[in-house]
Amino acid sequence: MIALNDKGLNITIDKSLLHILNTIKDCLCDSGIKGYLVGGSIRDSVLKRDIDDIDIAIAENALDFSPELAKLLNGKYIPMDKENKVARIILKDAATAKIQHIDVSTIINNIEDDLSRRDFTINAIAIPLENISAQICNSDIIDPFNGLDDIRENILRVVSDKSFEADPLRLLRAVRLAAETGFSIDSDTENLIKKQCLLINNVSGERIREELLKLLEIPETGDLFLYMEELGLISAIVPELIPSKGLEQPSEHYWDVFTHSVKTIDAVDYILGNGEWKYKSDAIKNVPWSSELEGYFNEIISSGSTRLILLKLTALLHDIAKPKMKFIDENGKIRFFGHPKEGAPMVVEIMEKLRFSNKEIRIVEKVTRHHLRPTQMTQMGMVTDHAIYRYFRDVGEVAIDTLFFTLADHLAARGPTLDTKNWQQHTAAVNYILGKHSEQENKIALPRLIGGKDIMREFRLEEGPKIGELLEAAREAQASGKLTDKDEAFDYIRELLDG
Repeated sequence: MIALNDKGLNITIDKSLLHILNTIKDCLCDSGIKGYLVGGSIRDSVLKRDIDDIDIAIAENALDFSPELAKLLNGKYIPMDKENKVARIILKDAATAKIQHIDVSTIINNIEDDLSRRDFTINAIAIPLENISAQICNSDIIDPFNGLDDIRENILRVVSDKSFEADPLRLLRAVRLAAETGFSIDSDTENLIKKQCLLINNVSGERIREELLKLLEIPETGDLFLYMEELGLISAIVPELIPSKGLEQPSEHYWDVFTHSVKTIDAVDYILGNGEWKYKSDAIKNVPWSSELEGYFNEIISSGSTRLILLKLTALLHDIAKPKMKFIDENGKIRFFGHPKEGAPMVVEIMEKLRFSNKEIRIVEKVTRHHLRPTQMTQMGMVTDHAIYRYFRDVGEVAIDTLFFTLADHLAARGPTLDTKNWQQHTAAVNYILGKHSEQENKIALPRLIGGKDIMREFRLEEGPKIGELLEAAREAQASGKLTDKDEAFDYIRELLDG
């Protein structure tokens, strides 16, 4: 850890980081190469944030030098960017467990020029490795854009008006970095983001996906996404959401479609114990929860994503087809019939564009498609075993995700007008369905009593869709406990055919 003292006169480096930096410094000195500690590790250290990686800039081709350094540090060398000559060293030693990796970049001209091409002033700071010691004075720090002053004042500011043009992903990174540090983006930088927000379309889907997941990882992301939309970024990334802005909903909804979607992001965090819900802070007491469920939603689905994070992405996208499906019924009420089914393929198209994995896409698509299913099931009164069986059969791998999503959707629909009695009924129904989950899993796994050929042979039927329908009917009856052997299954099918 590096810490700036109250007067800002010196920086203290802790022993574990100092050991790594001294090893790099000695290796550079032996080769006669100038090197610097640069960027985010200095910023995070001054802010007393955990550091899991450091950035080094050297006056040499980093791709040529880094393999030797990797061997010295018992790390793994990876050429990150051959065009710009950037390498990464993955560290393995337990002694360096705090530092996961080291990025080594190549200085093209001089360190001042290198810093001038960085994104934000708080990252455009360098310390010559030759000056590395337990105590570093301000005079040893290279800070041409007054990044230390911006750190003290909690301001995020671009280094130059060309920063976003150089790498448009910085548009998203600005918002994320400000949220993570608690900084405010200065007004000139805000205006520049608004002016250049469409540059984000020049960034590859893979890079946007990575940054979007990091944004969704931040607790209580809703207000952050509203701010991003003020800057024009959400509409630029997902233009399909634009028609939902200001789109009126039925009276039971407190917000328009877009705001409701963003508020659902916060509701997901709250329901899954990852944030607050300022509109009814005690609603969580009715929500079923366990350590098993916590582990389930923290399951890693793909690089950078968990079930929790993907459910927050679902929140943003789940009503995306409402503008297309809006109509006014004979009583003058706004309706959106069919929007989950219509929205599911739209979600797939958006996520494919952003290069999400097939599994990530499948999870978000299925929750979107079925997000009204639990509510429809519980509104019919007492939830039957038949209904629960069909629910877990049809919704499959996202059945639990969808149950919790429907609670978040409920909270974000009502907002401050939440009816406590309806909420308690909804949470009780979800709790009941969850309680049946293990039982239903066992029923679904029951050995099959009869097969299609049995039905065709017994009832002299031809092969066709009807056989599948009869098999599923028998399967459902078996799951509900009505059938226990082959003869009962044949009798049941005979009744269906006679009826």
